[in-house]
Amino acid sequence: MKTKIKYSNEPIEAKVIMDFLPSPEELAFREEGVKVTIALSKKSIDFFKSEASKHHTQYQRMIRKLIDTYVDTYAEPLTRRSSGTPQKRGTP
Repeated sequence: MKTKIKYSNEPIEAKVIMDFLPSPEELAFREEGVKVTIALSKKSIDFFKSEASKHHTQYQRMIRKLIDTYVDTYAEPLTRRSSGTPQKRGTP
C-alpha cells in the first residue's frame, strides 16, 4: 500500500559548503609509485581490510590515500636553491 507524500511550506535551511571535489586534471594525474616493505600491526591491517571490503576497494589503496592526505596536510613546501652548494651562515 502506497501512501502519498505530504509536502509542507517549511523554510529550507541551506548552507554553502566548500568545494572538496578534485578537478578532472587531478583525477587523471597518477603519481609515480615506489614499492616499500612495511610492517604494520595486525589490528591496523584488519581495520583497513574490513573497511575496504565495506567500500568495495583495496585496503592498500586506502592506506596509500591516508598517507598521501597526511603528507598534503603537513608537508612544508619544498624550496630549491639556485646552486648545488650549501650557503654559509652569516654570508649575504
